[in-house]
Amino acid sequence: MFGLAMGLSGGQSGLLMPPLLLLTCLQPGTGLGNLSLSPLAPESISYVPRLSSGTLAGKRTQSTFTLEQPRGRFGHLNISDFDPIWLVVARSNAARNFAASQRVEDTPVPADFSQRGYYLTLMANRALYLGGQPGNQLQVLRVGNDTSCSPTTRGCNHPLPGPGPYRVKFLVMSDRGPVAETEWSSETLLKQAVALQATPGPQGAGAIVIIAILSVLLTVLLTALLTLIIYTCYDTCGSIPISGPGESVRVRRYNPHHMFSSPAVGSS
Repeated sequence: MFGLAMGLSGGQSGLLMPPLLLLTCLQPGTGLGNLSLSPLAPESISYVPRLSSGTLAGKRTQSTFTLEQPRGRFGHLNISDFDPIWLVVARSNAARNFAASQRVEDTPVPADFSQRGYYLTLMANRALYLGGQPGNQLQVLRVGNDTSCSPTTRGCNHPLPGPGPYRVKFLVMSDRGPVAETEWSSETLLKQAVALQATPGPQGAGAIVIIAILSVLLTVLLTALLTLIIYTCYDTCGSIPISGPGESVRVRRYNPHHMFSSPAVGSS
């Protein structure tokens, strides 16, 4: 091949040099069929998910938190109406290691959260996040609100396993892989249950004093009630006349007629 290039004229050798350089750069046994193109990075959407700003009860609980819906954020030309829009939920320290799957079949589920540190949930489409919706509608997404689905099911919105902190972002997928993604949110820490503990010190002594006072008051109340019962019984029983042993009782004398004989007639 080198001799062929030397035997050609200057103009013809100049035309053959780029193909020759390409062939010499290829390793032996490497064909064009083995060359693969790396997947394109998803388009970045300048939107940061955030918690609901409305006065909503239960904005953060022990297993859920509520986000604002990303209205009007997916109007890009390369996003189709049929492309699913996922919410990526990740631990704060695992967000930097997130790698979007190239196939929908490889989408991580809540059961993978303990190992990977992230999963995808709340699948939607662009039609559900259109802008210009009426302002009187509740436009929120409650993460971790489904207690009936299985953690091994794709898209399950299973309750969050701990207090966090968590970070989220929206990811647009297609049959070819990731299409677009938003920025990561700030950290969200869920509420934690507070264990009730006995408080030592002066507050414990004060509780003892209160219990003693209540015990004394209860004793006084029972004594007054017993006294009232005794007085009522005595007053009721004293109104009944009862003859005592020293009282004399008059009894009318009665003489039966057969005990005395009538005087004889004519006796003097």
